[in-house]
Amino acid sequence: MLVFNGQIPISFESSSIGKKQISIKRVNPVLGFGFSNCRFSSLQKVTWHTAFTIKVTGICLVHCSHSQSGQSLSTSMAVEKKVSKKDGKKEHHLWSKRESTGSGQKALNLVRIVSGLPNEKEAVYGALDKWTAWETEFPLIAAAKALQILRKRRQWIRVIQVAKWMLSKGQGATMGTYDTLLLAFDMDRRVDEAESLWNMILHTHTRSISKQLFARMISLCDHHNRPDKTIEVFADMEELGVKPDEDTVRKVAHAFQKLGQEDKQKLVLKKYLSKWKYIHHNGERVRVRRELQG
Repeated sequence: MLVFNGQIPISFESSSIGKKQISIKRVNPVLGFGFSNCRFSSLQKVTWHTAFTIKVTGICLVHCSHSQSGQSLSTSMAVEKKVSKKDGKKEHHLWSKRESTGSGQKALNLVRIVSGLPNEKEAVYGALDKWTAWETEFPLIAAAKALQILRKRRQWIRVIQVAKWMLSKGQGATMGTYDTLLLAFDMDRRVDEAESLWNMILHTHTRSISKQLFARMISLCDHHNRPDKTIEVFADMEELGVKPDEDTVRKVAHAFQKLGQEDKQKLVLKKYLSKWKYIHHNGERVRVRRELQG
């Protein structure tokens, strides 16, 4: 009990849980908190400040522990969610990279194999069959990459051998493969084989032949001085409604000129070439009238 000038403005309660705690029970509003002359009994010499501090400290500890536990729980859930997302992206990235690297190594291995073989069909086809002997599916991507590598290295005989082998297996019958094979026939001067391939393409893929493939065949005919074949391919091109590019138009006009058909030459130039063209003059792009003669 606290004694203040003969009055009892504040009373305390003590609890017996561990150490003694003192809680404020009642405060005299008139006297306020002037405790300069107050004293405790001989049994309990604990100040009011100590009791108040213990009380408030206990409340703060409970509140902080709850808030920290909730915050740590939400933080751990967020971290776990981020880690799971990163793991998924990383796994997908590694799978794509591993797949690309595998096909590239197979392509280089194929190029190495065929480059060391004699120029015999049986030897080349036998080696290519061994290359796919243990594959569950035909390695089309690796074979296409190998074809592009051989094309860049200008190994035209190997390009023809690999492309023919792919087509014999029923694989790679695309406009890209046909374009590469026609280019190889052109560079290796195999005009007759190119014509046979073109006739097959024309009858098999009539409505899906691209402008690029028509241009490739016309370029081959022009390169080997076959104006009659150039005009024949151009007639099929017109019939299928494929518009030629400027370079193809000039080659067709040149073929008409060689055959002595100047009127058709002028007609082709007038029909497919624009009256205007753009040139660079003094650092500026200028439109000028195009000459009729190609």
